[in-house]
Amino acid sequence: MIVEQIMKTNVATLTPNNTIAEAIEIIKHHKIRHIPIINENNKVIGIVTDRDIRDASPSIFHADEHLEDLQKPISTIMKTNVVTGHPLDFVEEVAALFYEHRISCLPIVKDEKLVGIVTETDLLYTLVQLTGAHQPGSQLEVKVPNRAGMLYEIAAVFRKRNVNISSVLVYPDKDEQYKILVFRIQTMNPMTIIQDLQSEGYTVLWPNLPGVSS
Repeated sequence: MIVEQIMKTNVATLTPNNTIAEAIEIIKHHKIRHIPIINENNKVIGIVTDRDIRDASPSIFHADEHLEDLQKPISTIMKTNVVTGHPLDFVEEVAALFYEHRISCLPIVKDEKLVGIVTETDLLYTLVQLTGAHQPGSQLEVKVPNRAGMLYEIAAVFRKRNVNISSVLVYPDKDEQYKILVFRIQTMNPMTIIQDLQSEGYTVLWPNLPGVSS
């Protein structure tokens, strides 16, 4: 899946000369947390978050004081070291950027112009969709040798039972000779699948059902 499929294209923006007060109004009106700051060529030159605005606003206990601060240009509080993405980036690559740079949104740029934005909420929603966690089903974690062809072999067990696989994730085991396959399958009763896997010699880590040895 690429970023173009999940990004929002109707992006609320400001210019550096807009005021902090105007930023507050945009955040309230659109119910957003991030505002890309652009120049006259629609190029991203900064970004402002709701936290930046709260830090720059008068305290709620002194709401009528220092109101002149709200008339300062947004350029006085915006961050200029903006990490951006491209519409054809893979979602996994974008998730890595969020993790690496500890960011909560990513402006999407094409030909140096802003074309969209992706937030951490968009990523979380996409993860739920990709894993099938929003659909009824069961999750299985199977420990297998770390060699080619294991996914095909495990999938054959599901095929024999005519059970559909919603999603598959892979992560390493503590022992480098093994890996963990995480399946989301379209059945509410995985007991027979677990028994089939164990009879084939595979270790089912989850669910660890009482009375079913692994």
